[in-house]
Amino acid sequence: MSSFIFLVFVFLFDPPVAAREVSGPEESFLNCFHDRHPDASTGIVHARGSEAYNAIYRSNIQNVRFLYSAAAKPAVLVTPASESHVQSSVICGKTSRLRVRVRSGGHDYEGMSYVSEGEGFLVVDLVNLRSLTVDIAKGSAWVAAGATPDGRLPRRTMPTVGVGGHFSGGGIGTMLRKYGTAADNIIDARLVDAQGRLLDRSSMGEDLFWAVRGGGGASFGVIVSYKVRLVYVPPTVTVFTVGKNLEQNATQILNRWQHVATGLDENLFIRVIAEATDAPQSPMGRTVHLRFNSLFLGTRDELLPLMRRNFPDLGLKAEDCKEMTWIESTLYFAGLSGRRPEALLDRSPEFNSSFKAKSDFHLAVPHFVQGEPAVIIMDPFGGKMDEIPETAIAFPHRRGNLFNIQYFMRWFETEDVVTRGHLDWMRKLYAFMEPYVSSNPRAAYVNYRDVDLGTTGEASTVAATWGTQYFMNNFQRLAAVKSSVDHDNFFRNEQSIPP
Repeated sequence: MSSFIFLVFVFLFDPPVAAREVSGPEESFLNCFHDRHPDASTGIVHARGSEAYNAIYRSNIQNVRFLYSAAAKPAVLVTPASESHVQSSVICGKTSRLRVRVRSGGHDYEGMSYVSEGEGFLVVDLVNLRSLTVDIAKGSAWVAAGATPDGRLPRRTMPTVGVGGHFSGGGIGTMLRKYGTAADNIIDARLVDAQGRLLDRSSMGEDLFWAVRGGGGASFGVIVSYKVRLVYVPPTVTVFTVGKNLEQNATQILNRWQHVATGLDENLFIRVIAEATDAPQSPMGRTVHLRFNSLFLGTRDELLPLMRRNFPDLGLKAEDCKEMTWIESTLYFAGLSGRRPEALLDRSPEFNSSFKAKSDFHLAVPHFVQGEPAVIIMDPFGGKMDEIPETAIAFPHRRGNLFNIQYFMRWFETEDVVTRGHLDWMRKLYAFMEPYVSSNPRAAYVNYRDVDLGTTGEASTVAATWGTQYFMNNFQRLAAVKSSVDHDNFFRNEQSIPP
């Protein structure tokens, strides 16, 4: 048996926490943490107003509209370098009446990992917990929750997404038709619960282990690492991106795609990215441009006959296809083609911008709305996703779903009136699509978190309709697990599972 261990720690140094001029819950927390780790608290705990606080707080914020919002910022930031620091953060947070929120990559779509609506809280930022231990002989790996899916792991297409959030919400990626979601491949986890205990699968029990695979881990504790099953990728994979606009029969090709994409060979993943673009030659001056963006686990010579048999409408040619290694494909989907793999380790925010997203699970696509700088991304299901029961883990979206759709809009202006306008337009698009998507409930993907669906507040599980949209029939079981492991609701946010 051989193991390979990659450890990366960055230590940031603040003046000693004992020197801070703080009071109330903040002071109580700092004193508690210092008592538990007198030699380690420097550079680990950062109080509001300290030299490093603002730099660390901003370092992982991917959605800058929350920097300018009225929502409360954390009283304390903790950047733990060990599991014991996480345990102390929970214990000291509880005794100091500061709730704990967890940030791994900063991609929470509604900023719930680093802002709060009105109650005192601290943020445990897992940026320094990003080790990876691979056991080739057993076909498994332990990955810390602060790591990013940087080519070593099945991933979404954004390399700065943190493992903690991505895996705990399910984890849709380019190999889901072959191997399921990331959460389907989790075989163990280490979690700090509301009592500060460090638990693994055997000590947390199967109900809690079921819940943190797709149910959003932040409702139940602080997940510090996952053990995942390794999956096979061939030496050569093939990628392509083929563009079509309305004048090139994009509508007809898209219609064909939605009928064949879920039934294609499970080694083939073809998503569609749609956006409105300027087109002076078009009668309206605008057109819809579609990109058929694909990963095939095999060679070009294997892919082309498969496409000719099953999806000839796209007109894929040999020159459209690029053969490469798996690691090179991660750069391709991240928009980093031609860069060295080390580029995937850059954790800085990809854009200094704001964004809003919503999601659906689709039965059919009608047509596209033009006008705003929105992008619509459609990820096909089928394959392995149809084989896994919806109750196997907390992530429920399985057989019967043709594809997941994400409505995404990005903007760079910071004025409140501009932000309100974009948010309003996105809500109108979402309302427009209602007749064409899943219903009773209208399903949504928790990793594309959408506060417009509702918030927890004081709601019971009956009132929290967003819960059934994210988790379908699994929501009641998630609430029961929450009651058993965190009855006092210490780990909570605006859309956490209510007990």
